[in-house]
Amino acid sequence: MRYAESPDKKWYVFRASYGRENLASDYLVDDGTYTYIAKKYVEKYVKGKRKRYLQNLISNLIFAYTTAEKAYAYVQQTPELSWLSFYYNHFEIDYHQKNPPLTVSCDEMRQFILATCTRNKHLLYVDPSQCHFKSGDTVRVIDGPFLGVEGRVARVSGQQRVVISLSGIGLISTAYIPTAFIQKIDKE
Repeated sequence: MRYAESPDKKWYVFRASYGRENLASDYLVDDGTYTYIAKKYVEKYVKGKRKRYLQNLISNLIFAYTTAEKAYAYVQQTPELSWLSFYYNHFEIDYHQKNPPLTVSCDEMRQFILATCTRNKHLLYVDPSQCHFKSGDTVRVIDGPFLGVEGRVARVSGQQRVVISLSGIGLISTAYIPTAFIQKIDKE
């Protein structure tokens, strides 16, 4: 992790229109804000040759670790980012009877970054209907490229995977993980 947790900062979720996530991220980083865009490797054939490039895992979303004042300033007072908006939390209503900007907890974000920093081509952004959870047990990956990732075991695309939940956004599925690489976590 390249950032230190601070009580006045949260992980805000921004939406950048027209695929300008990297441009927005560059602007925020230059302003001193830590950002994260989940990416995975994708292979395409161009003129008969296989090319490997990075693609955003969740289109148009940027995660920024910042204060509420700075987050609102980016969206409302920065002309260079006129196409940047909040991703709203549709499950809550604030005192103005509107949906507040979505924030992700540091624990969820830590697991999300840990799982997606591998940039594995088998990472999936999945719908809950695509996951067939074996049990409600929380597990930790103890070996392999996803070492340290915590989530729930699920069968996705016919394979055993660990699924990480991001509140208000969705589920991220790791690549196949053998049973020997999974350890059940007792939450006491």
